This record gives sequence, C-alpha cells and structure tokens, in this order.
Amino acid sequence: MNKIKFIDLFAGIGGMRIPFEQLGCECVFTSEWDKFCKTTYFENFGEKPFGDITKIKSKEIPEHNILLAGFPCQPFSLSGISKKNSLGLPHGFDDPTQGTLFFEIKRILREKRPDAFLLENVKNLKGHDKGETFKTIFNSLANELKYDIHYKILDAKSYVPQHRERIFIVGFKDKKNFKFPVYKPPAKPKIKEILLKNVDEKYTLSDKLWNYLQDYAEKHRKKGNGFGYGLVSLEGYARTMSARYHKDGSEILIPQKDKNPRRLTPRECARLMGFPDSFKIPVSDTQAYRQFGNSVVVPLIKDLAKSIVEKLTNKTLFSDKKYYKFVRGETYGRDLFNMHEKVPL
Repeated sequence: MNKIKFIDLFAGIGGMRIPFEQLGCECVFTSEWDKFCKTTYFENFGEKPFGDITKIKSKEIPEHNILLAGFPCQPFSLSGISKKNSLGLPHGFDDPTQGTLFFEIKRILREKRPDAFLLENVKNLKGHDKGETFKTIFNSLANELKYDIHYKILDAKSYVPQHRERIFIVGFKDKKNFKFPVYKPPAKPKIKEILLKNVDEKYTLSDKLWNYLQDYAEKHRKKGNGFGYGLVSLEGYARTMSARYHKDGSEILIPQKDKNPRRLTPRECARLMGFPDSFKIPVSDTQAYRQFGNSVVVPLIKDLAKSIVEKLTNKTLFSDKKYYKFVRGETYGRDLFNMHEKVPL
C-alpha cells in the first residue's frame, strides 16, 4: 500500500490528526468552521482548515484512505419517506439523515469510498431517541454504504486521569477482523501527574464563587440530587471535562492547602486530554477551555489509530515497550514522543 492519506472533518484543534500523522499517514484535507479552533489548528499544523463542510462539494475533497470525524450530533428526522413525499420534497431528499451533519460524512463516504473511517461522538448517541438515531446511522453505514462496521463505548480513564466515555465507530470498506484495543497501563493515571508546579492565583476560586458552589451543592444534596462541584482526589481521576468548564470550573476543582480550590489551567486541560506539552495554545483561556472540553483524548485515539493502520497495512507497528511509549505519548511535563515525530510505515 502507498502512503496512507486521511482527511480530518469537524477537526476542532486536531486531536484526531496527531496520532495518524505520528504513524506516518498524511493529512490531505481538513474542515472546521469555528474561527478560534482554526487559529489553534493553524498554530500547530501550519495550515488553516477549510470552513463549513456543508458548502464543500465532494469532488473538491482529495482522494483519501481514511476519513476521520468527531461529528456533532443533532436529532435526526425519522418521519419517513411518506411524510416527505406528502410535502412535495424531491426524491433526492428522502434520506433520513438529510439536514444533519452526519449526512455530510455519508455523502463523502459514498462518493470517495475510503478504505476506512473513524467516527467519534458522545456516549448518549447510542441511546438517543430510544436507539433510533444510532440505528439510522448504523443502517446508513452498513446497509446502504456496505462498510464493515464496529462500534464501542470507550472510557479514557485508562489513558488519562479523566472519566470520559465516548462512542467510537470504525468502518472498513473490506471485511476486517477488527477488534477494539484494550489498553492496560502499567499504572493508572493520576490527577497529580498533570498538575503544574507554579500556578497563577487567578485560577484560585474567589470566596464569592466558592461559597456559591458549596451552597448550590448543599441545596441539591438536601433534595436528593447529585448536582455539585467536583473536588478531585490528587491520587484519582477527574469527572468528564466539558466545553462549559470556562464558566466556573466547578466540574473539576483542585484542592489547595489553606486556600480555596482552583480550576485547571489551559495547559493542565491539554494534559488532561493527552495533548503533548509541545501543543501550542494561542487563544484566550475561555476559548482554550471550550476547545479542550470539545476535543478527543489523544492517547485513546492513538490506540485506535494504531489498530486501524495495522489492519490496512497488515503489519504490526510496535513492540510492547514502544507501544506504551506511543500510546501514552508523554510523561506529563515533557514529551517522550514529539507530536510531529513520525513512525515509518
């Protein structure tokens, strides 16, 4: 097989791109609409992603072997063809995924027919609308497009100190005996491993905010609800970091001796998502929190990327020792595997 080429759709800040490039694959096209994500992407990869994928024709997208997409999920219309016919819609619009961003992935897969793809979404995609949404996606990929489909919900806490469950869908144009990797780290990741030694006082919660969070948590505790802040154990792992982390940081708070807890810094958030310290953060704290909260956990993607590329090349890429070095990516604070270093296939 010639050099593996891939495209990066709904690219965000490039979390899915890094591992595939490290495996010697070549990115030939990227798409991302958010201007702040584009800034971060450019600073790290030297190229500016194309904009809104709905405005990009399939023929304008280069030929590629792998399609990557962490696509947003909107509810699908499952009203069926009969209702659309009653509205006088043309035959071409009877696709139940029309009007969703998944449809953009589907049209590119249909026209470009890459050898494989990797899709990522929130865990709840599988149960949305009593499973009907996921059924539509699966049928589109497996029955209509005839891809060999594999899917699984994976938790990132084996890779980074964060409980983060996401669903991953892997597809192959040809039948493959694919199995999702099972990563068993030598030691469980701990929050203390990602923390910086010297942190600006601006990240420490004010008395007003800290008192509010405690009162809010107590009010809901009395009602029997589980809402509240997440004060983490330095020996354990954090809750899922979301894009709303910029609001008050309440979901992941770091305890401090003789003072109020603090939120994570953007660099610590990058580490929590498995990005190497060489990854540049050129945007404001607010935008950085949003970007990392919406991103993928890089070491988990590395594990998947390795498995996918091995299936396409029919070769084992690493010995066990080098495998752990590749997947973990770094010992926090220094890179063991530079994000732009590549493995020859």
